[in-house]
Amino acid sequence: MDMKLQQLRHFLCVVEEGGFRAAADRANRSQAALSASIKELEKILGQRLFEGGNKATLTPFGETCLPKIEQFMTVYQALEDDLKGAAAGDKGKIRIASVPSLVTKLLPSVLVEYSKRYPDVEIVLIDDNSVGVANRLLAGEIDLALGNCTSIDQSNIDFTLLISDPIGVVCLKSNSLNQPVKPSRNQQKIGLKWQQLMTQPFIYNGTCRLLENTPAEVLNRNARYTVENITSLFSLLRNDLGITTLPKLAFPSNEPELVWLDLLEPALDRQIGIFKLANKTISPPAQAFHELCIQYVQNHYIL
Repeated sequence: MDMKLQQLRHFLCVVEEGGFRAAADRANRSQAALSASIKELEKILGQRLFEGGNKATLTPFGETCLPKIEQFMTVYQALEDDLKGAAAGDKGKIRIASVPSLVTKLLPSVLVEYSKRYPDVEIVLIDDNSVGVANRLLAGEIDLALGNCTSIDQSNIDFTLLISDPIGVVCLKSNSLNQPVKPSRNQQKIGLKWQQLMTQPFIYNGTCRLLENTPAEVLNRNARYTVENITSLFSLLRNDLGITTLPKLAFPSNEPELVWLDLLEPALDRQIGIFKLANKTISPPAQAFHELCIQYVQNHYIL
């Protein structure tokens, strides 16, 4: 026969209460039922735990068992608390991969709110481009991804749109493209057409994939530079080596030398969202983050 948790709890209860009657009241059991539980534990162990009578005096064997049982019950209670916390989304670890622009502009606010609600959840945040983010999700390296999912088979993912991020042109503020122009009669706002970009060196970056299958994809084909790293990209731009296109979220709000200009033709948006694998259940902490991210954007975020 194996020991039962209830028997160990009854043993500790008798010790803590100093008697079988008080322990029976605390355990909401009859004194006879509590005594039977202790006797059954003694039978399993092969030694008496208490001296005869109802004074709850421990035998030498009982004295030996007490700290071991207390230690076990402490570990067991911690395990039970951890598992319940994980099930409720209060504890655990979540792994998130995101495109850099969201790490800079959206995620900090969401993480502040999430950490307030779930202070014991560890968050692993990975910064990657849109293709890398998608590949990490498909490989099972992460629980959630933030970015645009056009590069992967959408039948494999559960995608929730968060933001439509417009694509614009980035150049030096002194560039001739950044000149005050009044909108024409059929224009609702001031902006650029892709043909205006053809006269200047073009710098291709990862987000320029969004120009594909539009008239502006000729810019990609004629690019003078190809840069994947955002830091290198801005270095080239600041040194007047060319212009590029970028989603608005990817452009720093406090940039002193460069400017982001609307691209009207073609008018493009990067569909930014949070996504997870469609055929896999995510952990409660990850599900809590997923729900909070969607809720936060709906209630607070303005591009």
